Amino acid sequence: MSEATPDSPRPAIAAAVIVKSGTLLLVRRRVKEGSLSWQFPAGEVESGESGSEAAVREAFEETGLTVSADKVLGERVHPATGRTMVYVACSVVSGDAHVKDDEELVELAWVKRDQLTEYVPYPFYEPVQQYLDEVLTA
Repeated sequence: MSEATPDSPRPAIAAAVIVKSGTLLLVRRRVKEGSLSWQFPAGEVESGESGSEAAVREAFEETGLTVSADKVLGERVHPATGRTMVYVACSVVSGDAHVKDDEELVELAWVKRDQLTEYVPYPFYEPVQQYLDEVLTA
């Protein structure tokens, strides 16, 4: 992966929005990004990689889950981090979620819709929220 220079933008971040059995997978990072504590498995899109490919790779690297990318939910510049974000709806293909990258993650949780505000006390990006409203159970 090439390093960003002052003349080039930082690589986009791909986030895997993983739902299984009506629950959403969230991870808690060791180092907070601003006020972000609990978030989606995510990481930088590497050179030659699509946002969907990066989301699938990051999900495996961080949680040990093999997932498939179902669709890109949306893209935006994150208001807290200033990074371009690509949100990708993913389905679990195989594996059991665990903290695989213990240098980066502290813990993970499968969260029901009525628990979301305990983990993420602010609104999700609208296309992500619409998707979660459709697929999560209370």
